[in-house]
Amino acid sequence: MALDIQHLENEIIDQYLYDEHPTRPWIIGFSGGKDSTMLLQVVWNALKKIDPVLLTRQIYVVCNDTLVENPRIVKFINKTLKKVQKAANEQQIPLIVEETIPKLDDSFWVRLIGLGYPAPNKFYRWCTERLKINPTTRLITEKIGENGAAIILLGTRSDESSNRAASIKKHEIIGKRLRKHQLPNAYVYAPLKDITTNELWQYLNQVPPPWGGNHKELVTLYRNANAGDCPLVIDDTTPSCGGSRFGCWTCTVVNKDKSMEGLIENGEEWMQPLADIRNFLIETRDNPEIWREKRRRNGQIDENLWGPLKFETRVEILKRILKAQKAIEDTEGVELITHQEMVLIQFHWFRDLFFKTKVSDVYNRIYKTKFDMSKQEEKQKQESDLLRKSCKQEPKDVDLIHDLLALQKTKTLMMRKRGLLDDFENRLDQFIEESKAKK
Repeated sequence: MALDIQHLENEIIDQYLYDEHPTRPWIIGFSGGKDSTMLLQVVWNALKKIDPVLLTRQIYVVCNDTLVENPRIVKFINKTLKKVQKAANEQQIPLIVEETIPKLDDSFWVRLIGLGYPAPNKFYRWCTERLKINPTTRLITEKIGENGAAIILLGTRSDESSNRAASIKKHEIIGKRLRKHQLPNAYVYAPLKDITTNELWQYLNQVPPPWGGNHKELVTLYRNANAGDCPLVIDDTTPSCGGSRFGCWTCTVVNKDKSMEGLIENGEEWMQPLADIRNFLIETRDNPEIWREKRRRNGQIDENLWGPLKFETRVEILKRILKAQKAIEDTEGVELITHQEMVLIQFHWFRDLFFKTKVSDVYNRIYKTKFDMSKQEEKQKQESDLLRKSCKQEPKDVDLIHDLLALQKTKTLMMRKRGLLDDFENRLDQFIEESKAKK
């Protein structure tokens, strides 16, 4: 093997043992793809060469779930992460698997169906920050707060693309393994930056993972989808994961999702309804005169700008998602939209005075059940009516109070209120700034 694995492992051992800040944890970005898999495997095998007494630095394997990841890849990643945690416990590797998800109010479907956001494009990628950057940043910031600093290990390689090579070169510090991250007291370590793609695949085909099994399923996924993995996104310099990369099945940043098409062509026919929904999202975005409001959410009408998706459009998208989910959930065990998301979508619909069609009506027609949200819906409607009556003199306060209620509801649905006060304060600060700007 041309790749000098021993040298690579020795560098990792040296960085682990002789760091001037021995308590700062390592955070390994794991997407389940080839690059992050090799990164985790090389780090793991390096750690096994260290005396267990010296394994005092905590390692976190962080995987970000946008809640709209390709379901086929989600299954594979979840299975892998269970093996990783089990093997780490058995081998006494100080490793903890962590999964990050977006805040409920930032989820793709709450934003798109609840608030009417148009599907993202390459000029307006509202999804990346909310679904990827923010959840991971919160976790990294938490670890920095607990330990004073942290090192983020990424599987980025110069051989991936000319853009990635330029980015690595731009941020590297000559003679140093670590580079500063934009977060305070966070550093980035990319031990695989000089590994070629051929060397990577040669390694994965010859060296089995220390958590058991082999890489045959990973290789098959790449072969069937003709794809690359979507790396852990920790800042806004990371490009979109559309095209032929594993990522969100809803990704509309590119015209074609080659990885999904490849999987469908190679036997995953159950994913065709997902591809159809994705194509419909592009249709609603690119034909605003049919699918979007002319009036913006703030009530203004701008001849050069379109407003949110029409209520009828949002209902149609919800119908298509639930129909697809019903068709595949029994055989594939896939959930495309959660009940928590549907409750919050209904909250936003009532906020916008959409009372004709309810989320529960759509759900019950498709599932032929009696999913009962009547008490919640009636309460939300009463709240909305009362709020507008109470704020007749200050109508601008309606949106602020609705935002605060949405924040509280989000925390309640997720059964956790940690951070609620901070969220309230941030929204109030934003409201004050907006009010000053208008004056």
